[in-house]
Amino acid sequence: MRRVLYRDALMLVIDKPAGLPVHPGPRNAASRNAGGRDVTLTDFLPALRFGLPRVPELVHRLDRDTSGCLVLGRHRKALERIGKLFSGNQVEKTYWAIVEGGPQADAGEIDLAIGPRDPDRGWWMKVDPAGQPALTRWRVLGRAQGLTWLALEPVTGRTHQLRVHCAASGFPILGDSVYGNAPRFGGPGLHLHARAIRLPLYPKRDPIEVEAPPPAHMAAELDRAGLGRG
Repeated sequence: MRRVLYRDALMLVIDKPAGLPVHPGPRNAASRNAGGRDVTLTDFLPALRFGLPRVPELVHRLDRDTSGCLVLGRHRKALERIGKLFSGNQVEKTYWAIVEGGPQADAGEIDLAIGPRDPDRGWWMKVDPAGQPALTRWRVLGRAQGLTWLALEPVTGRTHQLRVHCAASGFPILGDSVYGNAPRFGGPGLHLHARAIRLPLYPKRDPIEVEAPPPAHMAAELDRAGLGRG
């Protein structure tokens, strides 16, 4: 896997493809037990050592169907250092999303607590006043043909936060078969992309800023919404 966007002595930032799980989950484990084997990001990590003895490890995660910037720590001290930036909300993340419909305003916030919908399926979330606080900032980047191109900035990092917040606000993300209107199979693919990340990794240097190019399955809708038109 050679989708490396940034590399230094402490970390890598890679461009994760949509459809690639970051690690084996229950569904993948079941497939292996049945005699098959699903490919996950962990299969590619040994190729990302770049001369170091240790395989890099995930500092955070992206959903299987979300593409874009994903940070890996290259050794134990790096993982600890970068992990503190994430836990201290010092890392700025910007996602691009194409949503159905869209907000009337040009910018705003979604402040809705999130909790599990089903205790037996911890990844399946819902808006829940008794859940964990969750805050998303958004701004409109373009509109076209009943769709809106949004920049989403998650201030908190809850499971499926952006997908749940957009759906609860009346503009689900295009291609979302769990919280939106897409069919389970044969849909357009989730139109959610981790576009940029900004980390103040070195105290005496400017923050590291990395961008990932939008994936092919989002290109048509982004073009309609105005990407690349000056």
